[in-house]
Amino acid sequence: MTVLSGAGMSAESGVPTFRDVETGLWAKVDPYEISSSDGWRRHPEKVWAWYLWRHYMMKAVDPNDGHRAVAAWQDGAEVHVVTQNVDDLHERAGSARVHHVHGSLFSFRCDRCDVPYVGPLPPMPEPVETVDPPRCACGGLIRPDVVWFGEPLPSEEWDRSVEAVSRADVAIVVGTSAVVYPAAGLPEMALAEGIPVIEVNPEETPLSDRVTISLRETSATALPGLLQRLPALLG
Repeated sequence: MTVLSGAGMSAESGVPTFRDVETGLWAKVDPYEISSSDGWRRHPEKVWAWYLWRHYMMKAVDPNDGHRAVAAWQDGAEVHVVTQNVDDLHERAGSARVHHVHGSLFSFRCDRCDVPYVGPLPPMPEPVETVDPPRCACGGLIRPDVVWFGEPLPSEEWDRSVEAVSRADVAIVVGTSAVVYPAAGLPEMALAEGIPVIEVNPEETPLSDRVTISLRETSATALPGLLQRLPALLG
């Protein structure tokens, strides 16, 4: 089984989604300014403060029943999780094969030499406007290892994700808007190869009328009992 998860799945744990105009984390912040290499070059101290806050904020958020259900499926199947989310909720729930196609808030690297950074991080009890990022031994700045606007996806994670989808007996798409490419192309690839695709989303998406089954439910509601429902859903 391959699970393709998006922001809606983390939102059920209380993580604000970037697409929520009213309450999203980007409601008062220019998204391009804090999620692009241009913004990083202009104001690295602002971008670093933003991601450092999100890094610590995620530690106060727990996996929900959907995350835990996906981890429990490993007891009887090979389960891969391909996630657009930059949090670690799948891992904390117990999933062993998680592929982060948009990077992770919990890994960092030098913006000059790309060497991973494993040093200390300054504490951040509350959000602040600016924090100077650490420096690498080469003189470069340490940046979050996430994918910003205009940057390519991490090739190794992407290749593993494509393989996981192509080898799946069933693909389950959870909480994604189905509009962010190239990740949105993965369920389309599964359908093209004749792999059943189940969508779990309380909202209709551009993918809804093309999948094998579309469930208008939240992940925390649908996923805990989904394995038992699969035979009936797939006929």
